Amino acid sequence: MADMKLNVSDVKSGKTKQIVLTADQSKAMIGKKIGEKFKGELLDLTGYELEITGGSDASGFPMRKDNPGVARKKILVVSGVGAKPQRRGQRQRKNVAGNTVYEKTAQINTKIVKAGKTDIFAEPVAEEAPAEEAKTE
Repeated sequence: MADMKLNVSDVKSGKTKQIVLTADQSKAMIGKKIGEKFKGELLDLTGYELEITGGSDASGFPMRKDNPGVARKKILVVSGVGAKPQRRGQRQRKNVAGNTVYEKTAQINTKIVKAGKTDIFAEPVAEEAPAEEAKTE
């Protein structure tokens, strides 16, 4: 199974944190769909509740909410995820991934619905190394 990454976004502060999931955590995420809410205890984020907002598969194709299942499909898009129209009203045929997380999903985007007590965006305090003494010759 490929490495799965989870982007956790805080809508209020505008901060985002990327977490690399372990194999057990990745297995817990398989089968969840865009728009589904889950508890942060699955990912060792006690007290948090997260909602899946999107993602992409291993080839970089974006997950789209209106594409059911895990299959990649070539759909006709006018706007939204996967579309970059060059002119007004332009329609394009684009490959997009399904709305369900599966083994080949590389990235999952989530937002915080309910925050926990600990701040996951706090910078870890780095210990200062002792300053090297100047060498005299």
